[in-house]
Amino acid sequence: MSGRATILFLSGTALAGLALACPAEAQQMPRGSLRSGAPAYVAQQPAAPRPDPAAVGAEPEALRNQPGQSSAVSARQPPRASDPVQAPALRGVTQRQFRPPQPTVAALPPPPPAPAPPPRRRSASEEDPYAALGIRVGAVTLRPSVTNSIGYDTNPQRSSAAGSKGSGFSRHEGELEIQSDWNVHELKGRLNAGYLEFFRNKDASRPDAQGNLDLRLDATRDTRFLIETRLRLDTQRPGSPDLTAAVAGRPQIWQYGGSAGMTHDINRLQLTLRGSVDRSDYEDARLSNGAMLSQKDRNMTQYGLRLRAAYEVTPGFKPFAEAEIDHRDFDEKADFYGYERSSNGLTGRVGSSFEISRQLTGEVSGGYQNRKYDDSRLKNLRGFVGDAAVLWTPTPLTTVTLRGGAELGDTTIAGSSGTTVRRATLEVAHALRRNLTVTGFTNFTRTEYDGQGLREDYSNVGARLEYRLTRTFAVRASFTHERLNSTAQGSDYTANVSLVGLRVQF
Repeated sequence: MSGRATILFLSGTALAGLALACPAEAQQMPRGSLRSGAPAYVAQQPAAPRPDPAAVGAEPEALRNQPGQSSAVSARQPPRASDPVQAPALRGVTQRQFRPPQPTVAALPPPPPAPAPPPRRRSASEEDPYAALGIRVGAVTLRPSVTNSIGYDTNPQRSSAAGSKGSGFSRHEGELEIQSDWNVHELKGRLNAGYLEFFRNKDASRPDAQGNLDLRLDATRDTRFLIETRLRLDTQRPGSPDLTAAVAGRPQIWQYGGSAGMTHDINRLQLTLRGSVDRSDYEDARLSNGAMLSQKDRNMTQYGLRLRAAYEVTPGFKPFAEAEIDHRDFDEKADFYGYERSSNGLTGRVGSSFEISRQLTGEVSGGYQNRKYDDSRLKNLRGFVGDAAVLWTPTPLTTVTLRGGAELGDTTIAGSSGTTVRRATLEVAHALRRNLTVTGFTNFTRTEYDGQGLREDYSNVGARLEYRLTRTFAVRASFTHERLNSTAQGSDYTANVSLVGLRVQF
């Protein structure tokens, strides 16, 4: 062995034996001199009192230094031998952090807070920065508007005379929309009224109006009551087949009525029963010579009862079938020519409402009507009846609207049971900008007088322009070309109407 001190590395077992042989020296060894392999209980022994130096020399002979050999255990007192041995933290289950016992539940925890309501869907007026906001009256919104316009009409009286003169005119129009905002039930309506005043032809000045007001009452989830009212004001043109003499001015026609009914849903089946009452009043006509022509024989009241059954095959397809009976009761038992015009009608039709996509929606129906008159000289009036309304939106900026209808009407022409009316309307609206919309339209109506061989074809074509400056002000302009072709001699006419005005809405 060399003279250098050779450190003897002892195993854990040898070191334990050494500690038993020399307890005092082992416990005075500095911390860290024991290797990690030493048993933990050696380090955990309590600190012993400082040993007597004399006792150190009495160590066993086997452990003393031999000549030429260094000892693994020094005879000197190790540094920090007097410091107490710090026992390391005990490991194991005794050092686990136990959780405190759960508190006793004396009552049920409070319910979780209710989820926030879904965001309210923005109305059309809020999404459109140029739409009128309306006036709030409680939970009902009113949207009034006033339009004042000036224009020019090449044929104010719709006369076939070649020498008819045009005239400038002013039009004053008011409109009111009503829409409720109730959780249940609904009230909605619209009224439009206007007056045309011609500067050079006072007899051609005339009023017009049209409106409706509907109320829906939700009795239960599946049962609803419907109440509807309607109004229409129109005028007769000179040269109409129902006017037996030349008249001055435009006699007025008032049509108004209402209906009430109930709708009940049974799963996908919907049943609707509705009764209606409608009234038509004709103003007496003033003749060119100043005399008055009574039209009281045309005044009548119509009563109707309709039953409709619809079945929702899919959310976008709802076919229906309906049957209707009605009675037309004229104020005068016989008209000017002695014919009894009161009649009873029976109508059946089928159709469907549909939504092929969000771009194509509408309702189409068709059927057959048979009308029997009190006067045996008037044969039954039969024919096709129907209605159609289709809305197509090929792009977000373009809207195409198609409407059509067929109905059987009344007349006072001697020997004729009534009229058959067919009509179709097409409108195409395109938004050039958010506040600039141009609309093209055309209309065609054919009226046939039964048993007389008389037919009238009315058509018009034109365009409208609306430029909305703000939510309150908008500029409107339009041009319309009208034409009437009739089998009656001297009844054809044409007219061109130009109009521009300012609309104020609230």
